[in-house]
Amino acid sequence: MASTPFVGRGAELNLLRKRLDRTLATGSGTAVAIRGRRQVGKSRLVQEFCDRARLPYLFFTATKGASSLEALAAFHTELRESQLLPGDGALLSASPPSNWPDAFRLLASALSDAPGVVVLDELPWLAEQDQVFDGALQTAWDRLLSQRPVLLLLLGSDLHMMERLTAYDRPFYGRADSFVLGPLNPAETGSALGLDASDAIDAHLVSGGLPGILRAWPHATPALDFIEAECADPASPLFGVPEAALMAEFPAPDQSRRVLEAIGGGDRTHTNIAATAGSRSGALPSGVLSPILHRLSEEKRVLAVDSPLSVKPGKPALYRVADSNLRLYLAALRSAQEQTRRGRPEAAFGLVRRRWASWRGRAVEPLIRESLELAAMDGDFPWPETGTVGGWWNRQFSPEIDLVGADRAPVAGTLFFAGSVKWLTSPFDQHDLTALEQGVAQLPGFVPGSTGLVVASRAGMTAGIASDRIGLVWGPRDVVGAWPE
Repeated sequence: MASTPFVGRGAELNLLRKRLDRTLATGSGTAVAIRGRRQVGKSRLVQEFCDRARLPYLFFTATKGASSLEALAAFHTELRESQLLPGDGALLSASPPSNWPDAFRLLASALSDAPGVVVLDELPWLAEQDQVFDGALQTAWDRLLSQRPVLLLLLGSDLHMMERLTAYDRPFYGRADSFVLGPLNPAETGSALGLDASDAIDAHLVSGGLPGILRAWPHATPALDFIEAECADPASPLFGVPEAALMAEFPAPDQSRRVLEAIGGGDRTHTNIAATAGSRSGALPSGVLSPILHRLSEEKRVLAVDSPLSVKPGKPALYRVADSNLRLYLAALRSAQEQTRRGRPEAAFGLVRRRWASWRGRAVEPLIRESLELAAMDGDFPWPETGTVGGWWNRQFSPEIDLVGADRAPVAGTLFFAGSVKWLTSPFDQHDLTALEQGVAQLPGFVPGSTGLVVASRAGMTAGIASDRIGLVWGPRDVVGAWPE
């Protein structure tokens, strides 16, 4: 099968090109730390950039679990075979360095005065192997590398460790620009697969925008058709990518893993998560669960936390798996994979299809909220002062308002709009409008006649609804159009 062409990432390529241009103009080094979850395409992005830059480069990828001496030997081999050295690399000694300070001195001698790009991929694994690696990198950068025309790209999938690399109390503080590489956006997903807006959103939700899954996705194939075909393949990336991510972050079935699985299975509140993730002796105590939730959301970034948005503080907070692909895996694909492994593809797909509408209805809400936030930056948006879009609910979850646009969060000063998401094959109808109008009457800060109403619907609205009652109808094309391709 032909390789998938490189799609999207225009902003990220321009960002890297800007740093390279700075290096070429000044003759001094520039360092950039790039972090992002596994399979998001960090290595592919940087390889594409290196190919387009047409400069000599070294691309070294660490191996998890390797010893420091093994990593140094591999680095030495890559350096000998890289484009940074003329000829066959005979200028380097035959023996690899025994420590990272010596390795970086070899790198500096290879760079000489010619511009080049140096990529260190999976940097956290190098730091795990050798406690002095961070300090050696900082010393080499300050004394040797930063005086040369080199663009140093530091990549890593452990978000917390990559953040710590440039933290105030760490050696490399203040020496590197940093950015997070997220998944492909819905517009890029649709462009890569040749899908219309509705199908592009479904594909984005299923894949999480991860190139590792999209590379296996046949052109112009709707999401359910793709899932059905992949249910005949137990080794499909549809199963393998989220499974690998789960095992990499949570190799042991410990309490953190149970908490994540409870949330992936549909539990959203602290109380329900504690009950599901608990043991036979009872629910997880708050003193145990709260630190786990904090770690999963603030350090691992695998969870997102949503709080009710209105002009008054609200509770409870709701938890969800941040990546929609991992969320689908925990909700349905993992069980489907078991059926596939047993040679029952029809049963596997039937399981996913039964859970599809309910799962998609929840999974699309954060995407719609983000698209409205992006659209508010456009002067044509009805409420350009909108700074954040969330949802609102009370302790009884009756009602739940899917969309709330406000000036700020978590406690708003002004609400600009409130609305409902109906992402089904049937259109938004009079019954839905009545429920929305009754619900927003309980939303703190909603002012009838002033606060607008918004409908996000996959199938539009029925003809009988008066258009003057709805300030904005947000459909699939609007959602996808909020993102640049």
